Amino acid sequence: MIQQDLLLAWGGTFRKYEKNQPIFFEGDKPLFYYQVMEGTVRMANINDDGKEFIQGIFKKGESFGEPVLFLDEPYPATAIANEACVVMRITKENFLYILKEYPDIHLSITRILAARIYNKSILSKEIAGETPEHRIKTMLHLLKQQNNCRNNEPYKVELSRQQIADMTGLRTETVIRIMRKLHERGELHIEKGKVFL
Repeated sequence: MIQQDLLLAWGGTFRKYEKNQPIFFEGDKPLFYYQVMEGTVRMANINDDGKEFIQGIFKKGESFGEPVLFLDEPYPATAIANEACVVMRITKENFLYILKEYPDIHLSITRILAARIYNKSILSKEIAGETPEHRIKTMLHLLKQQNNCRNNEPYKVELSRQQIADMTGLRTETVIRIMRKLHERGELHIEKGKVFL
């Protein structure tokens, strides 16, 4: 995360988005670095039927879409406000200059990108050849780990069943059925529609 004051000093501007409003589209040329200030943003690929495959969900303090700023390639997914949110953006040029001027920020961004690649590799392997139950359990445990939650601490899953389905390539009905089964076996807890791991 880059501090708000530094982003403002380098020409950062705030943008408000309503729930489900696109921030940028798959195939767009990347011109800005984006950081979530309030709310959440999802990045997804959307097929011709309108079905989403969610690549990631980003919360307050997290950046999104930045890998292509290093590659001069178009965005590989669409960024969408997951809820009403505020995003700060700075130009690509200013972002790259900040990384040159502040090595600690550069290292932090590098670690974040490395963690995302690692987690994507784990999730891709699980989605490719495992059972639906295994896919869901792996994804939920990765989310818990990404949120620095210890194994013995309860973790509230902030995703809907639809979003879990969209992240694992499953149908919503399958996710609901499996999560109910996991609850019955005591592998997760469902309380008032909320899931705890």
